[in-house]
Amino acid sequence: MWSNSKSLLLSKTCTILFMVLLLVCLIGAPWLVSSFLMTSYSAQSVGNMLFLITIYVGSLPAVALLVFLYMLLQRIGNGRVFVKENAACLRYISWCCFAGAIISLISMLYYVPWIALGIAAAFMGLVIRVIKNVFAEAIELQDDSDLTI
Repeated sequence: MWSNSKSLLLSKTCTILFMVLLLVCLIGAPWLVSSFLMTSYSAQSVGNMLFLITIYVGSLPAVALLVFLYMLLQRIGNGRVFVKENAACLRYISWCCFAGAIISLISMLYYVPWIALGIAAAFMGLVIRVIKNVFAEAIELQDDSDLTI
């Protein structure tokens, strides 16, 4: 039977897996970019450097996002769901999404398909922001409820 604890364990495991995959991609980025440039006619004129800059700069908000996500999952696993720290984590995660969107949209200046990633990251930032607002409201309601009892 599937339970909340199993779902939480799966989420933590996937977060760690994404951290490992990100590390592997960062280590292999020069090879990945070279392979991509060999197969993409439109990207060949750009060269490796701009792609590598985008990947390495874009990895900074990605790493931060994964760390904040893991911290959020840890607190939820400890039974601390509607706390201010979780709302803060969600805020930081949304900022990471928006930072990734900005990096991708700037990178669109040299390779137009980056726009797809930029739009997706901005959309995810918006969704996370809405969830953060719901969390903040729930925290406020819980605090009010705790004071009335």
